[in-house]
Amino acid sequence: MELKRLQLEDLHKSLGAQMVPFAGWEMPVVYSSIAEEHMAVREAAGLFDISHMGEILIRGKDAMSFLQWMTTNDVSKLSAEGVVGAQYSTALNERGGIRDDIFVYMLERNKYMVVANAVNTEKIYNWFVEHRRGDVEISDITMTTVMLALQGPKAIEVLQKLTSFDLSSIKRFNAAWVEFNGTRVLASRTGYTGEDGFELYLLNETRSNPKRAEKLWTDILCAGEAFSVKPCGLGARDTTRLEAGLVLYGNDIDENITPLEAKIGFVVKFEKGDFIGREALLAQKAAGVSKTRVGMRMLDRGIPRHGYKVLRGGKEIGVVTSGTLSPLLNVGIAMGYVPPEVKVGDKLQIEIHGKPREAEVVSLPFYDPNKYGYARKKDD
Repeated sequence: MELKRLQLEDLHKSLGAQMVPFAGWEMPVVYSSIAEEHMAVREAAGLFDISHMGEILIRGKDAMSFLQWMTTNDVSKLSAEGVVGAQYSTALNERGGIRDDIFVYMLERNKYMVVANAVNTEKIYNWFVEHRRGDVEISDITMTTVMLALQGPKAIEVLQKLTSFDLSSIKRFNAAWVEFNGTRVLASRTGYTGEDGFELYLLNETRSNPKRAEKLWTDILCAGEAFSVKPCGLGARDTTRLEAGLVLYGNDIDENITPLEAKIGFVVKFEKGDFIGREALLAQKAAGVSKTRVGMRMLDRGIPRHGYKVLRGGKEIGVVTSGTLSPLLNVGIAMGYVPPEVKVGDKLQIEIHGKPREAEVVSLPFYDPNKYGYARKKDD
């Protein structure tokens, strides 16, 4: 199958990006080094092109009630008055398994945008079409949407140089339509790195004429020069999200894992009424989960990877779903599923190259949230 191409592909190549296939797209994985790009995000800011993410428009007078049925969070809480609401959510199968973790935006009355993972865009679009009810129009606008993310403690300061709009007025998990040097985008104070920053949606931008996208990317990098902002690839996106304890679809969550097991139960609002998978989740909540996601930090040397066995007293009790060497902490870190009685502070072993290596269950994120991430103390 031919790979899909980013609108900014030529620009990335001109910056020396190493391009790799990912979720049906050709994507920049690294420009300089993963560790260097990772630390730019933690200490200043990093600019990502994440236009492979899927965007699906839901329009019509029944759009809100349709999304209430299709997703787990409470869409009725979203508003499009001035500041646009942004909502993290999940779409489930009938068994309560996660078909995708998504973001839902209310763009205007009776008009919403659902942002899906690249690997699931077609699946979620077809799922929505299959379950369409009432006055609802569903359209996939992925191929004409550019999505950039500027992430890091200096992100707001950098972007503020490009607009008269007071970006500090957009609180976390909110968005607004903002003009950056004349380019109008939906600026969402969200991200996938644990840091403060914005995800920027530029609509109606084709690959054949990506001039606005090129200008936006270049303007941001120019504004960020004084702050050592760097372009970042998928490699740093993965290591930063893992340090932050954020789930990756296909690794940490899938159709056989529920939001309750994944510890993202905050996206499930039982009180809003019926939704696909609700009964299965209510039954699981009553019975208790049989496995739960935890963070594990290596005490012995070794780098844990997806699929490695988790042991306790020589007995296999779970599996690593994501693992890496943390560029910030210089130690192996992992997330995985273990029995629910396992607690923070417990010692486990991860089997690395056939040998059990000591690890400790730790709270997430892996870093000190007073020193790193969106909630860091500002005087640090």
